[in-house]
Amino acid sequence: MREKRQELVRLCRVAVDRSRWQLGFAVVVSVWSLAWVVGQVFGGPGPLEVLPLRWAGLPTGWLDAVRGWFDGRTGFLAVAGGLLWAMTSARRQASALVGWLAVMAAAEDVGYVAVRWALLTFAVFLAVMGLVSLTGRRAFVVDRIAVIPKDVARAGATAAALSAVVPLVAPGLLLARLVGPYVTRPPRRRAGTPIVRAPSAERPPAADTHGEVLKPVPAQRGSR
Repeated sequence: MREKRQELVRLCRVAVDRSRWQLGFAVVVSVWSLAWVVGQVFGGPGPLEVLPLRWAGLPTGWLDAVRGWFDGRTGFLAVAGGLLWAMTSARRQASALVGWLAVMAAAEDVGYVAVRWALLTFAVFLAVMGLVSLTGRRAFVVDRIAVIPKDVARAGATAAALSAVVPLVAPGLLLARLVGPYVTRPPRRRAGTPIVRAPSAERPPAADTHGEVLKPVPAQRGSR
């Protein structure tokens, strides 16, 4: 259980370990996708309907035109979104963001079922990779590339976690900023800094180098 918590904390840190522009893009996609997912409880609005354009008093005529163009054309993007989620890794997190945009574009055509199609595509891809990895379970990665079941499972779990956490990036950052000043953190040692131990109060006695070295005296035989 402790290892699972540590792995979850590590993935949460990885999810925000991005460049500044990508983190800003992640916040935008997070707010948009979270508003759309939560909105399914209140009537199931489309991704374009949750944009606060009417609330801000902005013109919305172009919004209806875009929604009409998406109708009947973007359903296939749910499959593309699932594949984009599957290729997500710690070093390639932008695919998770683009995958959410693809799924929301597909949802304008087929509704919230686009999420199910994307998850099904993701699951089928992992199943295929799992079957392929059975042939390399005894492979020695020395001079060729191999697909190993353990690595496939680890990569799939990482991709699923980093894709699922996208809607929670913005509220997570907000919560971290809110409670950050009230949290006490232990000191961290910088990488490469040696640990200096306190000098001991007891010192070993210094060797007497100026003393005279006594030679052993040979035993004397008694007179008979």
